[in-house]
Amino acid sequence: MSNLLKTGAPRKLQRGQASLLNRRDFLGLGAAATLSLLGQRLAHGKPGKPIPKSPGFGPLVPATDLTTGLPLIDLPEGFSYRSFGWTGDRMTNGKPTPARHDGMGVVLEQDGILTLLRNHEIWTETGSFAPPELTYDRKAGGGVTRIRFDSNRGEWLDSAPALGGTMTNCAGGVTPWGSYLSCEEDLSSSGYGSKLKRNHGYVFEVDALGDTQPDPIKDMGRFLHEACAVDPESGFVYMTEDNDTSGFYRFLPDTPGKLREGGRLQMLKARDNSRLRTESVPQGSRFDAQWLDISDPNLAHQRRTHNSMGVFMQGYNDGGAVFRRGEGCIFANGKVVFACTTGGAYGLGQIWAYDTKEESLELILESPDKKQLNHPDNLALSPRGGLLLCEDGGRNEQQLVGMSEGGELFTFSRNKVVLDNQVNGIKGDFRASEWCGATFHDDWLFVNIQVPGISLAITGPWKDGLI
Repeated sequence: MSNLLKTGAPRKLQRGQASLLNRRDFLGLGAAATLSLLGQRLAHGKPGKPIPKSPGFGPLVPATDLTTGLPLIDLPEGFSYRSFGWTGDRMTNGKPTPARHDGMGVVLEQDGILTLLRNHEIWTETGSFAPPELTYDRKAGGGVTRIRFDSNRGEWLDSAPALGGTMTNCAGGVTPWGSYLSCEEDLSSSGYGSKLKRNHGYVFEVDALGDTQPDPIKDMGRFLHEACAVDPESGFVYMTEDNDTSGFYRFLPDTPGKLREGGRLQMLKARDNSRLRTESVPQGSRFDAQWLDISDPNLAHQRRTHNSMGVFMQGYNDGGAVFRRGEGCIFANGKVVFACTTGGAYGLGQIWAYDTKEESLELILESPDKKQLNHPDNLALSPRGGLLLCEDGGRNEQQLVGMSEGGELFTFSRNKVVLDNQVNGIKGDFRASEWCGATFHDDWLFVNIQVPGISLAITGPWKDGLI
């Protein structure tokens, strides 16, 4: 039986359902075992110690896209993929698919038909791509699209707007009740010469069935949001912040599963160490954790300095922990795992795990060498064991990196996208564009290449204990 979170196995939902699903419906059995094993293998390490390597699925070879016939990525032998939802492709409403694909998650399954919600990290004031009833700010260009995939036949079906009029929708996370939390990594405001009509920097809940209310959940804070992970037992939402000086947060809803009814925002404090982003933290370090209330979750800017750290400074002034560029964030049976893309002694990335039962924080991985791991960003847990890390570093060919249950790293795929008018008139070398939005469902891995904006469905001879 799988020992990891089944992020891609949501229940069939009825319209308007809001109660939390049973814990076992959202999690694979024994999810803690994998993270525990990773912790045992990586604990007590020292900065600079090489991470064990795995042969993974074997050497990578050029792989042809079954949709376009183009060699877009390298994969191990036996794996295949189909692209869909390229920037500029027509959606069901006739409008072109927006650009800059980012965070993504499977939120619904109906007889093998999967519904995914996909972010678009657009920060321009070019206007909403969604209809008025799904638009927050008619001048803002970011948002979310809904795409459907037939997992029985291995075919993409269609796409449509799900939320518009937001800014810089980066990552987010799937909820146990079948929605997607889309996060704005942007603090743009109306006024002062801006075309925008409303303030930004919030979390939005996007409905799997199209009933989205385009209103921000203001109690979840106004800061540079990145990703969310929900504890299905408590209903608490854990959140990362993508800033060079950032905090790690959680939201305690007044009513679990009904986030719009309000709640409390808190920031993590690590006892005995508040500076967790640098060389002073050896791999395997553990800290007891506390949580600090944020009195004003909408204080996006300090009144005197007018910078973007109004929420962060409230927690920091009370001893809150400092991280560097918090990004990917996932939940696995009592543990919240999150990436700090430029954290660590060499600025190449850290992976942290917060234990919700023990209320402790552990550094389970720190990259010692960009050849092994170069700035991990979005994360995905496989139903077969292991972890997938999307790189967003300085490689000429960005990689998807797998981590086995034993804590060994291997390269699963490389970005090889070079285009000359073949799709929607897009030209250019996009091999250095980041991977993002990785999410598993059974035998399928869904993932995006942010620029030029492509979604991929990958399948093949997966192995237990790898990914």
